[in-house]
Amino acid sequence: MASQSQGIQQLLKAEKQAAEKVSEARKRKARRLKQAKEEAQAEIEQYRTQRENQYKKYEQSVLGSRGDMESKIDQSTKVKIVELEDNMKKNQEYALKKLLDMVLLIEPELHINYKK
Repeated sequence: MASQSQGIQQLLKAEKQAAEKVSEARKRKARRLKQAKEEAQAEIEQYRTQRENQYKKYEQSVLGSRGDMESKIDQSTKVKIVELEDNMKKNQEYALKKLLDMVLLIEPELHINYKK
């Protein structure tokens, strides 16, 4: 009976050691998962930063060229406005004379649809 009791004690002791090993293995696994998650998060942040920098460079190149286009358009618009103002000053007298002649010099005549 004593050997049986001793055998049970050994089994209980072995079971306890096995439970401790399983518990330790679970803890190691949890630590490793947490570490892997942190590494993945750091990698994601690094990738995100890299992509944001690439996007900012691209955006700057596009906006820079857009700014150049805006300045070219503004410059050409100013040139056209100056040309139009010059043409207006040149033709202002002629247009005003033509308009006044049309209003003041009226020649009465019968309408083409008038029937006698």
